[in-house]
Amino acid sequence: MPGVRPTVKLLPPGKWAEFLRNHPETGMGYWTGNVILVDGRTFDDVVIDSGYITKIRGRADIPFEADEVEKIQITGKRWDWKE
Repeated sequence: MPGVRPTVKLLPPGKWAEFLRNHPETGMGYWTGNVILVDGRTFDDVVIDSGYITKIRGRADIPFEADEVEKIQITGKRWDWKE
């Protein structure tokens, strides 16, 4: 939707900073992957930019809080940013 900005979510640095540093970046300062929440929900094609969850393919929002993230699977899948 034009004019709608998704809310970004800062991942708790103590839990995720080292994890991200130990995985190759998909692009300059960002990673792509799948996010699994503590309640079992999974979100695929998530962009994590500088420690923030910034986008989920196909969604205009981020429907969870960062402290709900149980696991991140880095996929390195490239995005067509025009989508």
